[in-house]
Amino acid sequence: MRLCRFDNDRLGLVRGDRLYDVTSATDLLPAYRWPLPAGDGLIANLERLRQPIEAAAAAAEPRAVSSVKLLSPVANPGKIIGAPVNYKKHQAEASADREINFDAEIKTIDKYGLFLKATSALVGPGEGVALRFTDRRNDHEVELAAIIGKTGSAIAHDQALDYVAGYAIGLDMTVRGPEDRSLRKSIDSYAVLGPWLVTADEIDNPDNLDFDLRVNGEVRQSANTAALIFDVAKLIHYASNFYTLQPGDVIMTGTPEGVGPVDPGDTMIARVEGVGSMTVSVRAA
Repeated sequence: MRLCRFDNDRLGLVRGDRLYDVTSATDLLPAYRWPLPAGDGLIANLERLRQPIEAAAAAAEPRAVSSVKLLSPVANPGKIIGAPVNYKKHQAEASADREINFDAEIKTIDKYGLFLKATSALVGPGEGVALRFTDRRNDHEVELAAIIGKTGSAIAHDQALDYVAGYAIGLDMTVRGPEDRSLRKSIDSYAVLGPWLVTADEIDNPDNLDFDLRVNGEVRQSANTAALIFDVAKLIHYASNFYTLQPGDVIMTGTPEGVGPVDPGDTMIARVEGVGSMTVSVRAA
């Protein structure tokens, strides 16, 4: 199942290049009152909504996916978790590029741990990236994103994938500089998630997916998640030993080699095998 959020917070079921408005299924979500429960309500109730979503799709008129504005498929993540330097070849390029390392030694994820991106940075592909600090280098970083489906803490490695609701494409946009990662990566629109959520049952092995990113038609990044230092299950296990994971939490699994700058007017096309592709425009803030 592929679920998207589009236009004015409508819920869509995507089949091929067609979209079916299934927003009526959200009427079955629990009524929430303050204080709101932790996590994203739709993701937390995804399994019980499967049948109503399919029923709503059967009654809906199809429309072209290209005719809508795609938002982040997760509306209310409690956390966006980043995995720094989770590919060896990215470590090598960062170590060789002073515009990335600023004379600091580049280590790998097992030394850095994880970091958090502000949830206010989250956008969908249809909203695009609005660059700030354009006097500095702003880089693209394409990643597989895993969306947590249920609450868990200290999750065992062999059970970790059971906590995944689905997968999406992530762009961990970054302004280069000496400041802490969480600051430089938390600018508004610097966390792109989309184009939709593909439920976990459709991805046999998240640790063997080809993915790539093109800028203005030029291939910049191309890799396979098999090269992850911490695979998806290990990332979930590791993160859950520090944070309680909640439905809708997003784990961006790390970017491979090939990171590079983008400028206003550029167009990025990101693709992940089994998920799809998304087109993201770049503009000045």
